[in-house]
Amino acid sequence: MAANGNAKEENYRPVKTILVSQPKPERSPYFELEKKYGLQIDWRPFIHVEGIPAKEFRKTRIKPNEYSAIVFTSKNAIDHFFRICEDMRIKMPDDTKYFCTTEAFANYLQKFIVYRKRKVFFGKRTIQDLAQALKKHKKEKFLLPCSNLGAKQVSSFLEDNGFDWQDAMMYKTVSSDLSDLSDVTYDVLVFFSPLGIKSLFENFPDFKQNDTRFAIFGNSTSKEVEDKGLTIDIKVPSPGVTSMTMALDLYLQKSNKTDK
Repeated sequence: MAANGNAKEENYRPVKTILVSQPKPERSPYFELEKKYGLQIDWRPFIHVEGIPAKEFRKTRIKPNEYSAIVFTSKNAIDHFFRICEDMRIKMPDDTKYFCTTEAFANYLQKFIVYRKRKVFFGKRTIQDLAQALKKHKKEKFLLPCSNLGAKQVSSFLEDNGFDWQDAMMYKTVSSDLSDLSDVTYDVLVFFSPLGIKSLFENFPDFKQNDTRFAIFGNSTSKEVEDKGLTIDIKVPSPGVTSMTMALDLYLQKSNKTDK
């Protein structure tokens, strides 16, 4: 991936092109920025999810139907859990209990099971929201489908509270192939995950920031950028700035010298 001179702490040169390291959404406030400043905003996921093949999963000797309760932390976890079950020709018992960290995930379960409140429990956002329900069913044997990144908060909760549980890696997050971008230059690169930064360097080990500005969301992503010796020009969150589009808008007002 190409770039152009030395990045400085306050780097307000005009911006014409932005690459967002995510899939392109159907609707987004980024589209308004594109029109407002006459930009070209491209979208490209730097990472993607791959399912662990059933043949490989079998080597773990984990049989999902031997667990009476399943804990889900994402739609990916739900998708790959039931994919593994289908590929292994496993039918989950009707009385299996499902614990989901959000109501949205609980609703998503309806794609795969007959939804009954007595066997589906959900929280608002974190595993702590589910603490009461989990402790009420502490005699269950719990399975935690996860990726290669694990689910640290959930694992810690189950371990610290003495649950009978097992994690099961059913999918993994990996770097995408970005080789077609090797000769492409963008004025701004937008990242939301440390894995996106890792993917950048896996694809382009000799990447130099030069004039490319980095717009970064989150402390863990910022740390990954700084560990690579790169400069962050736009950081979210920051005082009074809670979204990436808000941060970009404020930056573009200066870099593109507009009062819009």
